Amino acid sequence: MANLRFTAGLQRLVPLFGYHHILMFFIAAGIILLSLLLAGCSSTSPGIPNIFLISLYYESYPPVLNPAQVDPGVTTAIANIVGQADLEVRVGYFGICINADGGSFLCSNNASSLASQVSVDEDPLNLIWVASTFKDNIVFPYLIIVAIVLAFVCFILLATFPGWHEETDERGDERDVKPFPSRAVSQIALALIFIASIFVLVSVLWQHTASVGASTIAQDLGNGSVRSGVGTTAMILGWFGFALFILVTIGLLLMILSISMLNQLTDD
Repeated sequence: MANLRFTAGLQRLVPLFGYHHILMFFIAAGIILLSLLLAGCSSTSPGIPNIFLISLYYESYPPVLNPAQVDPGVTTAIANIVGQADLEVRVGYFGICINADGGSFLCSNNASSLASQVSVDEDPLNLIWVASTFKDNIVFPYLIIVAIVLAFVCFILLATFPGWHEETDERGDERDVKPFPSRAVSQIALALIFIASIFVLVSVLWQHTASVGASTIAQDLGNGSVRSGVGTTAMILGWFGFALFILVTIGLLLMILSISMLNQLTDD
C-alpha cells in the first residue's frame, strides 16, 4: 500500500519537472563546485584546507643532479639551512594554510599573521612568503567570480520558463499544456552561460598552468630539501564546474534550435 502511495505521488511530481529544471540543477552544481574552489584554504573548516592550488613543504630527499647545474653543491648548503624543518604551506585563491607540527592546519588570508606564528627554524626558506607571492601576484580569481554571477543570472532566467499546467479545450476536456519559453530569454540565458563557460575555461587553464609551473620551479630551487605539489581536488572542482556549464550551454542551444525547427514546421 505504501508503495502504491509513493508511486502515485511520484507520478504527480514528475510532470512538474521540465527540461529546464535539469539545466538549472547542472548550473547549481557548477556554482557550488566553483564556490568550493574559491573557498579553498580560506578557513580551517573540515575539508577546506584540502582544496589548494599548490603545496610547498620541507622534506629531505636525494637531490636531482644535472650537468646544467653550475654549483651542484648548493643543495648541501640549502639542506644545512633547512635542518629539521617540517612546515607545509598550502595556497588557495583567497587564503594560505600552514602546518608546522604535523597536526591541524592554521589558515588565514594574511601571510604576515601566519609568519608571525612560526619560528625561523620552522620556515628557514620563507615558504610562507613564497606562497603569499604566488597568491597575490599570479592567482586571479575574479574571472571565476564573474562566471558564478553570470551563471546565477542564467539560473534565474531559467526559473522563469513556463512549466506544465492544465487548460480546458473546446470540448471542455482538461489537458496538460507547456508553452514554449520566450526566445529572447532563452538566447540571453545561452549567451550568459556561454560567457561563464569561457571565463571558467580561461581561469582553470590559467590555474593549471600557473600551479604546475610554480610548483616545478619551487621544487627545483629547493632541490633536495623542498617538495611541492599541485592540488588535485582544486583541479577536479575547476574542470567539473566547466564541464557542467558546457553541458548547460549545449542543452540550451539544442533547446533553442529544436523550438525553432518546431515553429518552422508548424508554420509550414
